[in-house]
Amino acid sequence: MSTVQNHSLLYMSKQDIIDLGGLYSEPYVKAVTRALELHAKRDIVQPLKPYLRVNEESGHIADRIIAMPAYVGGDVAISGLKWIGSKHDNPSKRHKERASALIILNDPESNYPVAVMEGSVISGMRTAAVTAIGAKYLAREGFRTVSVIGCGVIARMQITSLLEQFDSIRTIHLYDLNADTARQLADEIDSRFDQVEVLVEDSSEQAVRQAEVLVTATVASSPHIPYEWIAKGTFVSNISIMDLHKDVFTQADKVVVDDWDQSNREKKIINQLVLEGKFSREQLHAELGEILIGEKLGREHEDEIIVLNPMGMAIEDISSAAEMYARAVEQGKGTRLWL
Repeated sequence: MSTVQNHSLLYMSKQDIIDLGGLYSEPYVKAVTRALELHAKRDIVQPLKPYLRVNEESGHIADRIIAMPAYVGGDVAISGLKWIGSKHDNPSKRHKERASALIILNDPESNYPVAVMEGSVISGMRTAAVTAIGAKYLAREGFRTVSVIGCGVIARMQITSLLEQFDSIRTIHLYDLNADTARQLADEIDSRFDQVEVLVEDSSEQAVRQAEVLVTATVASSPHIPYEWIAKGTFVSNISIMDLHKDVFTQADKVVVDDWDQSNREKKIINQLVLEGKFSREQLHAELGEILIGEKLGREHEDEIIVLNPMGMAIEDISSAAEMYARAVEQGKGTRLWL
């Protein structure tokens, strides 16, 4: 007679993640720093992520489902998958956030799942952590002014994470095609942080020109920010990938990515430049993890324009999810499910 072996996993809802401190930057900065350092040391496994697009020819660039598997080594030693779906018109047409996500964690010893959790909070907050980590190494020390283009959920996470990590910030400049969206975000930031002035600008150019740290957080499908708008000394965290004109990459003092292979694909701007013979791996300054472990230098001069172009890596999600899973086990959060 065969013996049935029961196996359980922990389900964690969005509220569980929030209750565990999931809307604060500290656990993600810790987890993403760890992931980036392991990436530089090659103690990870991360296949290129496939994109599922139903209407690839005519659909919006943000309309896709992405499978993001990874193994993170070191003291964590965890495998997992983020399955993230996005529709650019979810907010306007369906009154939903643009992206939704699930994350599954697996024990690499048996490859059995140990947790499944809502992933949109983790996904957004780990992206904000990449900007905060980038700013630590690539922005001017003591920077005071941040500009954000695009004012949705991701922008809110970017701004709050920067304000939590850098007490030097005094002014936030916002721009969104929908001025009401920008004003709503300004009100939210004003109500939570006393030390900053939040200004809504009439144009993206006004916001960009005033930035010491510039964050792109749009769903743009084509470039709209030229090099001439960017002031000397600016650190650009180009998290939405398609906002910067090609001349920004070719004229910036340093271009940094999270992972070269991930960045040089899908006909994003860097990939276009490579195909045109105008950019290469040799012209890249560094992968971000190389800077964290001291193999490459970050900012060296006050007037350098430095661009961070992070495609987003599965190891960041899996490392962050592992951090939340450990907290849930310790604090007795989540719902135990049996397979």
